[in-house]
Amino acid sequence: MAFDKPTRNKLACMVDACRRLLTDDIREQLQVVYGIQPDGTALAVEKLRLDDRGREIAAALRQWLEHLAAGETGTTKQRREAAFFRMTHETAFTYLNRLAALRMCEEREHVIECVRRGVKSDGFVMYERLAGDAQGDRGTTYRAFLDCMFDELALDLGVLFDRRARQSLVFPGPACIESVLEELNAAQLAHLWKEDETIGWVYQYFHSDEERRQMRAESTAPRNSRELAVRNQFFTPRYVVEFLTDNTLGRIWYEMTRGQTALKDSCRYLVRWPNEIFLAEGDRPPNNQRSVTNDISQGDLLNQPVYIPYRQLKEPREIKMLDPACGSMHFGLYAFDLFETIYSEAWDMEDNCRFARTDSTAKPLRETYGNKEAFLRDVPRLIIEWNIHGIDIDPRAVQIAGLSLWLRAQRSWQIQRVKAQDRPRIERTNVVCAEPMPGEESLLHEFLNKHLSADPERQLLGQLVRRVFQGMKLAGDAGSLLKVEQEIAASVAEAKKAWLAGPEKKQRLLFEAGPNVVQQELDLDVSGITDDAFWAETEEKIYASLRAYAEHAENGGGYQRRLFVDDAARGFAFIDVCRKRYEVVAMNPPFGEPTGTTRVDLKTAYPNAADNLAVCFLIRAQELLVPNGLTSSITDCSWAKKYDYSGFRAAILESENLSSLVHLGWGVLDKANVETNMSVRGGAERYRFHPQSVAIAGQRRRISNRHGKQSM
Repeated sequence: MAFDKPTRNKLACMVDACRRLLTDDIREQLQVVYGIQPDGTALAVEKLRLDDRGREIAAALRQWLEHLAAGETGTTKQRREAAFFRMTHETAFTYLNRLAALRMCEEREHVIECVRRGVKSDGFVMYERLAGDAQGDRGTTYRAFLDCMFDELALDLGVLFDRRARQSLVFPGPACIESVLEELNAAQLAHLWKEDETIGWVYQYFHSDEERRQMRAESTAPRNSRELAVRNQFFTPRYVVEFLTDNTLGRIWYEMTRGQTALKDSCRYLVRWPNEIFLAEGDRPPNNQRSVTNDISQGDLLNQPVYIPYRQLKEPREIKMLDPACGSMHFGLYAFDLFETIYSEAWDMEDNCRFARTDSTAKPLRETYGNKEAFLRDVPRLIIEWNIHGIDIDPRAVQIAGLSLWLRAQRSWQIQRVKAQDRPRIERTNVVCAEPMPGEESLLHEFLNKHLSADPERQLLGQLVRRVFQGMKLAGDAGSLLKVEQEIAASVAEAKKAWLAGPEKKQRLLFEAGPNVVQQELDLDVSGITDDAFWAETEEKIYASLRAYAEHAENGGGYQRRLFVDDAARGFAFIDVCRKRYEVVAMNPPFGEPTGTTRVDLKTAYPNAADNLAVCFLIRAQELLVPNGLTSSITDCSWAKKYDYSGFRAAILESENLSSLVHLGWGVLDKANVETNMSVRGGAERYRFHPQSVAIAGQRRRISNRHGKQSM
């Protein structure tokens, strides 16, 4: 097997060695070359022996340090120490990801050989012959060559390869690059670079088991977003991904096509029943369907008719999938396979079927493309830009998830024999990092005064935008559990209530800033609003203002301003993914306790979760669905067994929306000492007509009434 335990151990050792090499090199450069110390103190740029370009980098690094410190918590010293660590950490993992990505790309012939043999690689030999000694010594020339490779890939993969990103300010030294490439090119690992899963294992093994054990020894609960991410980096086995995706995305298309799809054969874990009856629109099952008793045998239950409620056929671009804790995008990679079949079948069906469409700007497929060949050539781009969405609190995950989807698209084009120059350009992805809005108050104040102060309506929008910035402070720790779209709607509702109350009432609303923080009063001045129609579009105007801010760029405003705008763009991208609703939410969410900074807020938002993040995600997933959507997950088993979760289990039984529950036991997630299960849930109407489900639900209710708790 490609990823048997001995191979994974070798890969883990390689990744750990690369991490140490890169981290040590970056830390040394920050201190020795650029005068920035681990405690966050820095020498004046003028005192450094650097050329003009070096001084520019040194100044930019100091602005990056200040920008990061502004978003941290604690004392000034603690914030600056954390900022230095983040600078080192983010730079190291970005270069490891870039070099590993190049290694995978050259194995797939997406790029010329560039890192497989280091400076002896064919691509560099050619580059060096043309460049001569114009770039300097060989180490400097090889760096320039790698920069060219990064720029080429940045056209499609800016999230990883954009050299304007802050993580590109410090380039690892020639000796470090040489040592890292020696590790990457170890003979015993050469076969892994053709495997799609390799980059996911690189992501998981960036932090060692020793580091995880130390974290747990020092604190039972994660102390910050980084620890939360590190403690929950466990590879999801392929069969788990397939089961959970087959019975959500596969199931939805199976029901939309009334069983007339190739997915019923290719989705090997799709749960089907021998005697399924697809109901027409508006039809209901027979009344006697609910009279099944528990005395019937298992065989008779399986052979009874199962009525499948009508599911409206949607155009493929309308079928959105989200992984709210996406890691390296295992669910999205397998879903890509299913979406390719869905798009191909939709083209064949379009002449004879009426697809539901909510996006009026999207023309029918056959009006957009001249023939099926041209359409299929564009399908990989459509899947990435329209269908697959992901959220993670770890920027490393977002880099790798974007790379994974891009590599998967390239594989499709290779199979179709589409030449590189003829492949559609992927303009955007929907994989985002859950980050708080940037912390510099002065820059936010400047933007609001410049763009949202012309009249009373825009001033109120500015005040609401400021509230959004405040409300997103926990985004880095809470991720997709942060109900930011609900916060925005609630703020608008409170402002309208104050406006309706009239000027004689005090026009002030309170905003809860978070646990252990004194409640702040944020004035929302609604006195200048004269038109009742203003409130109908206020939410959309807030989103439009945030989008404008995210796209805003100041000319000559300095590096720190650009950092601020870049972070705002990522913050808005996160909000935009959270406000959408999805047909499918599939996930391997974090288990266990939340960070201390989010515990109180999550307890309020998810009262039945009993301090277990996995249950919070199960609840949140249901909120992110369209009507009759489906969620699936692998989680720890505690919610299905322990009394603390009785309220959550009662809610599941009451809604009757549990389609599948599979006990997996121990040892499923690599090196995770946890007992797991898989579950699939959907809208209440989807499964209440299955006779076996009815009988089991009745049995569970009796157990619940007899023992005061549910046995799942």
